[in-house]
Amino acid sequence: MILEPLPLTPDHDLPGPLLTELTALYASNHAFYALSGDFPDPHDIRPEQVAKALADELANPDVEVLQARSAGQLVAVAITLAHHPDPGDPDPWIGLLLVDAAHQGKGHGRQLAARIEDRFREAGRDAVRLAALDNNPGAFAFWTTIGYKTIGHRKDRQLGRPCAVLRKILN
Repeated sequence: MILEPLPLTPDHDLPGPLLTELTALYASNHAFYALSGDFPDPHDIRPEQVAKALADELANPDVEVLQARSAGQLVAVAITLAHHPDPGDPDPWIGLLLVDAAHQGKGHGRQLAARIEDRFREAGRDAVRLAALDNNPGAFAFWTTIGYKTIGHRKDRQLGRPCAVLRKILN
């Protein structure tokens, strides 16, 4: 798996072919987006919606959007946050880890999570956090299976959705 930041045009836009790939990846996860409410119609996710969502994320200098490719094909995307807005929170965060539905169950999610953890470890960070929507037991099961522990519950900062906050110590 090749993991790298999203390449942007000189105008800080997504190249057209990449936006097409990202839109297909997001659209393949309509079940997740039905739970999250991030898009008005989870069965009709459009390129301009994905471009706006990613532009909003990238407006924060602490955010990195990573693409994961296997055999040249986009299989996953991840959004990480180096510093949480809460000054009492010392950990970086995984804001999103999304595997193309056609590639789920093949180990890409585990591999991507491990690569993100390695990146944070190499940057001198000793733990990482994330929030899993309370209405998404599949995500909760995935994260706890790979070593994340629940440390609390709260509403997410974006839409006020109930979430479990999970943390993993990076040894």
